[in-house]
Amino acid sequence: PKMMTRKIKLWDINAHITCHLCSGYLIDATTVTECLHTFCRSCLVKYLEENNTCPTCRIVIHQSHPLQYVGHDRTMQDIVYKLVPGLQEAEMKKQREFYHKMGMEVPGDIKGETCSAKQHLDSHRNGETKPDENSNKDTSEEKQEEDNDYHRSDEQVSICLECNSSKLRGLKRKWIRCSAQATVLHLKKFIAKKLNLSSFNELDILCNEEILGKDHTLKFVVVTRWRFK
Repeated sequence: PKMMTRKIKLWDINAHITCHLCSGYLIDATTVTECLHTFCRSCLVKYLEENNTCPTCRIVIHQSHPLQYVGHDRTMQDIVYKLVPGLQEAEMKKQREFYHKMGMEVPGDIKGETCSAKQHLDSHRNGETKPDENSNKDTSEEKQEEDNDYHRSDEQVSICLECNSSKLRGLKRKWIRCSAQATVLHLKKFIAKKLNLSSFNELDILCNEEILGKDHTLKFVVVTRWRFK
């Protein structure tokens, strides 16, 4: 039997895909892990510079480091881009124009997202696809992406991960070497997987007794916390 479909007006769901702070559609959707309310990343970061509570429900995110307890919500952002016609293309265009205006090189992810969005729209418009041609193309693109995604040519950083909590067991191999572009969040997820923890949010990573923000790159940590050690 055919599935029954029902058309819904976009304004009926606007409340679920707009930012409470700027009242616009979510861009770079970021969710508070404590209460799962979502905002534009730039709006939330600016708000949390002077506050430590959720803008919607006022629950305390964290007394001193609220930015460590929010995370990029890719699923929500994908939903918003799919529901709002032309929003992703318009946002990518604005970002490219900003980088050109500032005389900076456009980041690869912005170029990539624009190209992939265009290909997705072209291939799936009106439900028309060419399975054989598209599958071969997707396979070659995925292989190329995998080949270019190991960061082997990046500057490398050596790290010693010492456990200073009686609640956790230490790693069998505490020395690791990885890209300087890796973030503290990458380390958290790596450690949580190695220790079979249910969530990486149970972990804090410190350097010189200071809790590190999850978005800090290891290059940033070395330069700002470890340069003269």
